[in-house]
Amino acid sequence: MLIRRQALSDFLKGQRAKISPEAAGLPPGARRRTPGLRREEVAQLAGVSTTWYTWLEQGRDIQVSSSVLDNVAKALQLNADERRYLYSLAMDSGDSGAAYPVRQGEVQLSPSLQKIMSELRLCPVMISDRMCNIVGWNRAASIVFLDFDQIPPEERNIIRLLFTRREFRRLAVNWEQFASGFLAMFRTYYGQYVDDEWYDHFLEEMKRQHPDFKQMWEQSQVSYAPEVHLEFRHAKAGKMVYELTSLKVYGDADLRCSIYTPAPDTNTEAKLRQLMEEE
Repeated sequence: MLIRRQALSDFLKGQRAKISPEAAGLPPGARRRTPGLRREEVAQLAGVSTTWYTWLEQGRDIQVSSSVLDNVAKALQLNADERRYLYSLAMDSGDSGAAYPVRQGEVQLSPSLQKIMSELRLCPVMISDRMCNIVGWNRAASIVFLDFDQIPPEERNIIRLLFTRREFRRLAVNWEQFASGFLAMFRTYYGQYVDDEWYDHFLEEMKRQHPDFKQMWEQSQVSYAPEVHLEFRHAKAGKMVYELTSLKVYGDADLRCSIYTPAPDTNTEAKLRQLMEEE
């Protein structure tokens, strides 16, 4: 419970800091020591007392209703995904201790899902679990990204690989955008499973080992399925442009299917076909 409240506190503070008084329709007022809105201004916009909002942002154990959360979400100008994230943190349903989906070592991809991956031979495909562990991929993904077979299973975490493997940093022309998309998805899982201590341990480890991760995590957005336009500089093929589509795989395990489709009006697909023939 303490982890959930701390996550809620961090999220509210971060969102409040992003909004200027002018953007909220308020006068700029006197010089401010910190960016963004003050707590009393958010409370005013949400129609709640400053004390109540302060307690909410401090992560205190208080009564929270959906209608009041709606008002807070409007005051903080949250999008649909950010609203869901706020609800997942603030409206503890009491079943947060329910069994979590199976871990990476226990995930068994169905034959139908494996066939889907193999049929998308000219689209790199990765299957990841709720911790962003890579549990499945097709040949195209190995050629464009990494040979995941050569990476030990316990190290096949896409968030970790983004910050530890130079191949990813060299591949993505806009690496920060590439990494931010995955952090946005990871944050949705964090909101859903915040009571699972694994996430706190993982985040602390990443912040300790990678200073750039700490900064990007604090500034990361929330997105359940971002569609991203990505430009790569492949070591052999040169410029390749993909559209990322993320799909939820329904079943016992909370899996996500990330499909990189060659962008239209580019020669990306032809380049990938040539790479696969050479391999």
